[in-house]
Amino acid sequence: MGGQPDHNFLDSIELGLGCWQWGDRMLWGYGRGYAGADVRAAFGAGLAANVTFFDTAESYGSGQSERLLGEFIKASGKQVVVATKFMPYPWRLRRGDLLKALRRSLDRLGLKQADLYQIHWPFPPIPIETWMNAMADAVEAGWARAVGVSNFNVAQTRRAYAALARRGVRLASNQVHYSLINRKVEHSGLLALCQEMGVKLIAYSPIEKGILSGKYTPDNPLPGIRSNLYNRAYLSKVQPLIALLRNIGQAHGGKTPAQVALNWLMGKGALPIPGAKNAHQAEQNAGAAGWRLTAGEVAALEAASEQVMRGR
Repeated sequence: MGGQPDHNFLDSIELGLGCWQWGDRMLWGYGRGYAGADVRAAFGAGLAANVTFFDTAESYGSGQSERLLGEFIKASGKQVVVATKFMPYPWRLRRGDLLKALRRSLDRLGLKQADLYQIHWPFPPIPIETWMNAMADAVEAGWARAVGVSNFNVAQTRRAYAALARRGVRLASNQVHYSLINRKVEHSGLLALCQEMGVKLIAYSPIEKGILSGKYTPDNPLPGIRSNLYNRAYLSKVQPLIALLRNIGQAHGGKTPAQVALNWLMGKGALPIPGAKNAHQAEQNAGAAGWRLTAGEVAALEAASEQVMRGR
């Protein structure tokens, strides 16, 4: 196999489903309140709602997320788009380590090829160029259809893009934290750079671990470790934005705050990948697709989001 065509297949995907929660016990509490049957139902509900892009990683639940996703795909008999990630742990020092990790991911997924293989973080000590050459090797071997990065800043994204281009491979994506209350990719110029280069920006934590759903308030804080990320003071600060999301949602036939927040990201040209622990959450997420906010609604949301982010 040679390089990849100019067309970025991710441009045709409006919404995905993130699989971080599938098997992760530490942050998400997998096995306490939800388990395999619940995430299996989330997978099925996503498919039923025409959500076919699933994003996982070898580090999610120490490979459990990949194993679960692979089981669900096999049982469904459906064709889906699978993205997974390579973690550049400090003891992984050679290009071949990436290919070995990819083979293990494919074994867990029960697939011959990953649709999108991503570098999870730009961690030292190995240079970005080394890993990009390994990614190009994966494409040439037929083990990855396309390659991307995750959590790369502007300079790192440029380096990754250039290194791949020298091998005749395009950089398909950069997966980063992006939401109405975390808009660093706009302010840093990363969103604009990705759009300029034809790199799809994939938005993880697009509803901020449930914050933008409106479910959590100062009187009903987040459970477990997540409570350390968003304290009661912050939850109080975000309530005016939640109220606006709710009001705008009503103007669109009863859309939820989370659906409005996800739709805002789509309007920015991003591909949001909200997580889902169960069928209901997957169904709710899917309701974010197929419609658009007005320019006035976008402006109002961005003004409200600036108020939340100011001083944080």
